[in-house]
Amino acid sequence: MSAPVLVTGATGLVGRRLTRALVTDRVPVRAVTRSPASARFGAGIEAVAWDGVRVPAAQLAGCAAVVHLAGEPVFTGLLTPARRERIRASRVASTRALVAALAELPPGERPAAFVCASAVGYYGSRGEEELVESAPPGRGFLADVCVAWEEAARAAEQHGVRTVSLRIGVVLAREGGALVPMRQAFRFGLGGRFGDGRQWFPWIQADDLVAMIRAAIDDPRWRGAVNAVGPTPVRNADLVRALAAAVHRPALLPVPAFALRTILGELSDELLGSRRVVPAQATALGFRFHAPTLERALEAELG
Repeated sequence: MSAPVLVTGATGLVGRRLTRALVTDRVPVRAVTRSPASARFGAGIEAVAWDGVRVPAAQLAGCAAVVHLAGEPVFTGLLTPARRERIRASRVASTRALVAALAELPPGERPAAFVCASAVGYYGSRGEEELVESAPPGRGFLADVCVAWEEAARAAEQHGVRTVSLRIGVVLAREGGALVPMRQAFRFGLGGRFGDGRQWFPWIQADDLVAMIRAAIDDPRWRGAVNAVGPTPVRNADLVRALAAAVHRPALLPVPAFALRTILGELSDELLGSRRVVPAQATALGFRFHAPTLERALEAELG
């Protein structure tokens, strides 16, 4: 049997698909959870305890890789000081703690790879600029969090652990994430573009993201920042039209920018901002997308 992969965020949207794919391929999984006694994981998945920040070093020993997907949800309310701290700590502090745990292990027991989530929020809002991995970071709270998050992950390199930071776009999945409320809105005739709809919308189909994580685990050429987005960027208005067609409903009611700002405050910039992110590194490494277009992604998830 192959060495296990330790996964934080294993009960989340991406984590569930990842662990399922690993177990299907007979790769054992150590799934990190706050409540291992009550966890109901299937065969091939071992529950590992943590407090939301720290994992005992012994649980990382002998693993093939660590995949760090856990993080406080962002779009669940206004950015109060307390939420800012939870969002940062759940990403940056937990990443630092994982790297510290790696450092405790003898070199021969350390995982070969540390695959850490990041986000396209790294770039801020950049208008029409095409954003490859070498582009500098943007401004704003989430951009600052992503910069600190990736810096914390890179520290694993000092301990001989290959590190990949996946700058993840909006994940399209039938069972959760952004696609579910968007689909429901269209079914009730409430779907529409955000603001003027011209902002670029970086997306990725869930199974393609899982495949990227698997490639980052297995392929030693994967290193550093990698944009985890689909290869054909679309504008928000294009997304709205494609989703309306996929659910056979009209796109009737645009969401005014002022309404989003009233509801979400500073977070509205994440929906109204423009990020023309392209997967330059993944493409250069020969990654092949199962859903290379938005239409294919929606077909895969919505049938």
